[in-house]
Amino acid sequence: MASHDAITTATAAPAAAVPEVAPVFHPTVWGDFFINYNPEPLQMSEERMTERSNQLKEKIIGLFPCSTIVEQLYLVDTLQHLSVDQHFHEQIDSTLRSTHAGEFNSSSLHDVALRFRILRQQGFWVSPDVFSKFKDEDGAFHVNVTNDPRGLLSLYNAAHLFIHGETELEESISFARRHLESMEGRLEYPLAEQVRRALHLPLPRTLKRVEALHYMSEYKQELMHNSSILEFAKLDFNLLQRLHLKELKALSRWWKNLYREVGLNYSRDRVVECYFWAYTTYYEKEYTHARMILAKIIAIIIMTDDTYDVRATLVECKQLNEAIQRWEENATSLLPEYLQKFYLKLMSTFKEFEDELKPDEKYRVAFSTKAFQISSNNYLQEAEWFHQNHKPRFNDQVKVSSVCSGGPWVCVGLLVGMSDTATKEALEWALGCTDAVRACAEVTRFMNDLASFKRGKNKNDVASSVECYISEHGVASEVAIAKIGSLIEDAWKTTNQARFELPELLLPAVQRVANITISMPFMYDDKTDAFTFSSRLEGTIKRLFVNPIDF
Repeated sequence: MASHDAITTATAAPAAAVPEVAPVFHPTVWGDFFINYNPEPLQMSEERMTERSNQLKEKIIGLFPCSTIVEQLYLVDTLQHLSVDQHFHEQIDSTLRSTHAGEFNSSSLHDVALRFRILRQQGFWVSPDVFSKFKDEDGAFHVNVTNDPRGLLSLYNAAHLFIHGETELEESISFARRHLESMEGRLEYPLAEQVRRALHLPLPRTLKRVEALHYMSEYKQELMHNSSILEFAKLDFNLLQRLHLKELKALSRWWKNLYREVGLNYSRDRVVECYFWAYTTYYEKEYTHARMILAKIIAIIIMTDDTYDVRATLVECKQLNEAIQRWEENATSLLPEYLQKFYLKLMSTFKEFEDELKPDEKYRVAFSTKAFQISSNNYLQEAEWFHQNHKPRFNDQVKVSSVCSGGPWVCVGLLVGMSDTATKEALEWALGCTDAVRACAEVTRFMNDLASFKRGKNKNDVASSVECYISEHGVASEVAIAKIGSLIEDAWKTTNQARFELPELLLPAVQRVANITISMPFMYDDKTDAFTFSSRLEGTIKRLFVNPIDF
């Protein structure tokens, strides 16, 4: 998750002050904004908003039994698009189980692709053979399909839920993209906007809350729009925004005290962005506790990564790793003074996590501690490579740097505060760093490396996956970048496949891991690290957390 891109390099301090010249990262764009921010009163009280929301919710629930299968699919898609589907979990689950088990004979490409996408996203297996009816004997799509922009868009989005070996879906993506691009300039709003967004980033890889902001303004233009659903979505967004603001205020205060107390001013000051990353995993009201724990874990990842990368000498890296592996207070004696406070604060923060959990949940923190220790071992390996000026083989580099991305630790950490979802089996699965967790780590690593490669190598960067591939295979950068791109696509296939191959008990954990993976194309859009260069996130963060939705 962490990136090493620095903005400037500090002038060298006297020899006695610091052992290494440290890059200086761009200062936070937020300062104390969320600590001091008091939002304007909303148009109605939160109590009245909640009361109205409950009335509308009952009205929407009543839509499910009165609808045809296609209408139910449209309803589910709308609720998901507007990011309010969490309120209708039972109804949606019942609808999708029934739809999956029953016959579906629609001749509409849009409807068939919509069903395919929604079911696959929720972990129900659907064969790509459902698209055969739209093809001729040679496997080519019928000509009339090329004049159906809505169907093509639905196909394009659905096909991105492909798994390994589904070449027909990969061909469908190319086919749909080619024809959507050719008609893009002739489409009308809102379809034109939806096509534009999908061609940039397909719907299954789009941040749900960001898409909801777009869709709220587009939904009223849809032929089958329902004013009660739109009103409910707006009320729900504004109510949740007030909760998220309270969390951001508390987290910003925690971070300000920690940053000042520990004195690691060489590290990135990005607590708002850490919260945003946790929010992409779960934004729902019931996950306040999990969201706050995960945001703190991401902040710790950033501090630890920056310590290994830009501040500590190799000797100090080894000392810090030894202390982390021992995980006991008396290990502070191993550390230089500037790391002693950091180490003690790490331990106390993990203890706070434990204190906040119920008695039968406290064991989860041990999984997070173990994930931290695994990360630290890999940070040390990267530091040794850097200080020895060693360029590892590509596969060795990826194995280590994927862990150093922070992805595997985040996949464990996101479960710590997640109530009943975080079973021991789920934690063991996440700690094992297989399938979807490994894919998350690889997408994070590769997209980060592509962003770093585009910017240019920084003074303290270990050789990236791109550089190692170029060096090992003797190819041009364009070839290496294309290879990394294909590996990212392979990782997406693995993420999709995990939804079907793993036990249903693990599906809630898999879906949250997938959410973290989905955040990466947003964070590294256009091969730019928006976390480190956080001004790129400023507008999105304001829309999500500061500006309420107008009625």
